[in-house]
Amino acid sequence: MDSHIEALLEAAWQAEEAAYAPYSRFKVGAAILSQNRIFSGCNVENASYGLTVCAERHAIASAITSACLEPGSLDAVLVAVRTNKPTYPCGACRQVINEFANQNTTVYLSTQPGHVLKQVPFHTLLPSAFGPGDLSDG
Repeated sequence: MDSHIEALLEAAWQAEEAAYAPYSRFKVGAAILSQNRIFSGCNVENASYGLTVCAERHAIASAITSACLEPGSLDAVLVAVRTNKPTYPCGACRQVINEFANQNTTVYLSTQPGHVLKQVPFHTLLPSAFGPGDLSDG
């Protein structure tokens, strides 16, 4: 297994353990690879459900805070959830990932520590995506 994938797995599962999910009990960890650095995040639920932060967006925000994520620099996303089948990023997370993805961005899905169950090219998860190129200059 590629060393970046191993590191993504470790970071995502460590984040999953830290997730704050007292309402759904659905803990999610995520890790992203950008500019050869790994950033992780976990879901953080809120009693006002609409304010919940997803793990993928948490990881992306962490990379942005460290000035290590810009459009086209997101190489990989790994989502870690203890389920029987793979859990894909939600629609909102897919849209945010799209902002920073490149043609080769890969999404890895893990249901148990140390193991990738599935990997998919990101562009297949959000075909015909709306992005910066769709905005006009005025």
